[in-house]
Amino acid sequence: MIGVVGQIPCAQDVVTGSTRGVELAAQKDCQNGCFGRHSRPSFGINKMKTLVLLGDGMGDFPVEELGNRTPLQAAHAPTMRRIAAAGEVRMVSTVPEGLPPGSDVANMAILGYDAALNYTGRAPIEAAGADLPMGAEDVAFRCNLVTVQDGVMVDYSAGHISTEEAAELIEALQAGLGTEGLAFHVGVQYRHLLIWKGGAADAFCMPPHEISDRAVAEHLPDGAGAEAIQELMERSKAILAAHPVNQRRVAEGKAPATQIWLWGQGRSMQLDSYQALYGLKGGIVSAVDLLKGLAKLAGLEAPTVEGATGLIDTNYAGKVAAAQEILMREDFAYLHIEAPDECGHLGDAALKTEAIERFDAQVCAPMLAWLEERGEPYQVIVTMDHRTPVSLKGHCSDPVPMAHLCGPVGTVSKELPFDETVNNGISQGMACAWMQEILNSSADG
Repeated sequence: MIGVVGQIPCAQDVVTGSTRGVELAAQKDCQNGCFGRHSRPSFGINKMKTLVLLGDGMGDFPVEELGNRTPLQAAHAPTMRRIAAAGEVRMVSTVPEGLPPGSDVANMAILGYDAALNYTGRAPIEAAGADLPMGAEDVAFRCNLVTVQDGVMVDYSAGHISTEEAAELIEALQAGLGTEGLAFHVGVQYRHLLIWKGGAADAFCMPPHEISDRAVAEHLPDGAGAEAIQELMERSKAILAAHPVNQRRVAEGKAPATQIWLWGQGRSMQLDSYQALYGLKGGIVSAVDLLKGLAKLAGLEAPTVEGATGLIDTNYAGKVAAAQEILMREDFAYLHIEAPDECGHLGDAALKTEAIERFDAQVCAPMLAWLEERGEPYQVIVTMDHRTPVSLKGHCSDPVPMAHLCGPVGTVSKELPFDETVNNGISQGMACAWMQEILNSSADG
């Protein structure tokens, strides 16, 4: 079992710097029959399972309070480092040139899609996940509830407002601003959608989480159709200020949702399915609407996990169980943890380090243990979609580490770095290209 020395007595010690070496060692273990003695449910004969473990926004820059280390370097993360030692690690780019470093574009890359070919915007992906129909003239906008005070973006999440509170506010906005061609749709917490017939698809709209603690006047929507977007954002202020939900939040010392912020817009988007591309079925486990939308577009499942919050207090065990359940039936699972990204946006290095440690201990370790226990062919990819440096409180396009391991490999005790120093921090290629190779190898297997 990776990360637990001596857990499987009959397994061979395997530490290698190449994936091919791991594959040969795994084949040897299977030929020796050491795993065959365990009576456990089978995946199916010679069926390679593929698992992606993604810690959103884990990458960073050196932080003074962490001794000039990044959170990835400072975190106690033995499982990821043992995967790096037993597999192959590359530094990869997840954001095509000319596109913003958003979780939409970057997660598409880790799923093996080149966003430069078919990306239209974040909101259309989330609309697909919410099963919201879009006509040819419809433009989907991401609609954040935010806190702007004295002209400054104080909180892009309105104090991580609850879904129940937010639903009341979105319903009030629909009643006050909605029309036949303009409809607000309730999402989760501060994240909602607006479907606008004939909306300004080509305006430049800054994501609110990229302008934390900055004056919003310098980052208002710009370009063709921007005035209409700005007007709608402005009109939302009076409706929200008068709402009992916000009045109650202010009385309780919580951040009110002072206005909407529209961004991430685009027209309807399509992707080729995993079944068509690789002959694979499976699912994405995530608390985030964006990932649920990518799952829908890729023809994958997106189970709802009770207690999955997208924050550091998420239901890790429930998400692990959901991924395991998918892999018992299908070939592919993508387990996404949002917490490191949220901590980066907060600018909290210590909390981000803790989020990474929880990802390693409560997601990577049990998933790898479970795969090793069964002793059947698998491959696991551990990575992140982008960096969310605490110094920026936002995303950047710098490359990130990505590890690939074929198993089973037995006991691994050696650790190697899995952080921003891989290959001296220099990108070795696009993540989508390597993922396509990995997924094609899975299909061939």
